[in-house]
Amino acid sequence: MSRRVLAGLAAALLTAAAHGAFAQASSPPAASAPTPLPPNDYSDKAAWLCWPGKTGNACDVDLATTVVNADGSTRTEPFKADSGAPIDCFYVYPTVSLDPGLLATMNIEPAETRVVEQQFARFGASCRLYAPMYRQFTLTALFEAMQGHPLPGTTSERPTTPYDDVRDAFAYYLAHENHGRGFVLIGHSQGSSLLTQLIKNEIDGKPAVEARLVSAILMGTSLVVPKGADVGGDFKTVPLCRNASQVACAIAYASFRDNSPPPDNSRFGRPRTPGEGLAAACVNPANLSGGEGALHSYFGVSRSIAPTADAPIDWDKGKTIATPFVSAPGLITARCVSTPQFNYLAIHVKADPASPRTSDIPGDIVVGGQVMKDWGLHLIDANLAMGNLVDLVRQEGHAWIVGKP
Repeated sequence: MSRRVLAGLAAALLTAAAHGAFAQASSPPAASAPTPLPPNDYSDKAAWLCWPGKTGNACDVDLATTVVNADGSTRTEPFKADSGAPIDCFYVYPTVSLDPGLLATMNIEPAETRVVEQQFARFGASCRLYAPMYRQFTLTALFEAMQGHPLPGTTSERPTTPYDDVRDAFAYYLAHENHGRGFVLIGHSQGSSLLTQLIKNEIDGKPAVEARLVSAILMGTSLVVPKGADVGGDFKTVPLCRNASQVACAIAYASFRDNSPPPDNSRFGRPRTPGEGLAAACVNPANLSGGEGALHSYFGVSRSIAPTADAPIDWDKGKTIATPFVSAPGLITARCVSTPQFNYLAIHVKADPASPRTSDIPGDIVVGGQVMKDWGLHLIDANLAMGNLVDLVRQEGHAWIVGKP
């Protein structure tokens, strides 16, 4: 346990909103919903975490990586964004705000910049990066709800502000920056929930916009599909991705260790609202067509999307990792597993006693010394498959350019 993520309640719930108290963050307001807040001005680049050429761009970070091979040898892998990338990526981050009250402010704080570093900046190798700030439902409100003291607006009077902000930011991007380019939507947890709603309302079945959708990457959520089908459920016309040349499709998954599958009370791996014949989508980024595949993971050496009180993992026994990220080729594989209750991405870490590198990964949520098995590896959904996803975006972008009318 000492080598796994050990954090307080804040870290444990950092990205929980997709299936917790705010599982339906983007659902229509109740009749008693409060008056909507004034819209944000997304023409002001201060409202964006990432925007090409923006001063203080949160995506302009050091992503250098130490690659640790099975024999313990290492090399440094530099990172360079592709300033001429032919497509765009639009990212909505998970629940990270510790602002007081129900809704976060628009102030950019370390929580937002940290999650961009871990989950989004590396996509700059394949696309131009856009990431708006938005007034998300906060961790503060989530804590209060879980303790039985929900803040006003948590349940029946929940405002639609988070969705409204994401919709407005996307509309501004389309109108002023897209210029007919293909785009990829990327989200995690609350971000994935909001993007699912955005696709339903603004893209799915709307040819003029859907024609520019390269793909949607929806991590740490339960995208609903009919059992055994790739389209239907949440989306009418946007199917699941099954090969790297397919476009206008979705990749969705929630990850668990293969030796610790979702328990009955899991928040992930099944539809938010159970229904006959429905399932949560699982698309393996390491093998879209099905079966097992090798994950190309990138882990933060000293920090992840959550502050951690535990010592960092000893990736290469006796050696210090000097870069901000580490990768261990061949260490981790993944496959989608289906049970009567769950569809999930099962993560296998290869144990090799002869290797000087670790046989563990950071990611378990631990509260009071107890692993919260119902969360699975939610904190590292993005880190686990980052390299695979960056490569897929590059390939899908090429396919979209080639197939563009």
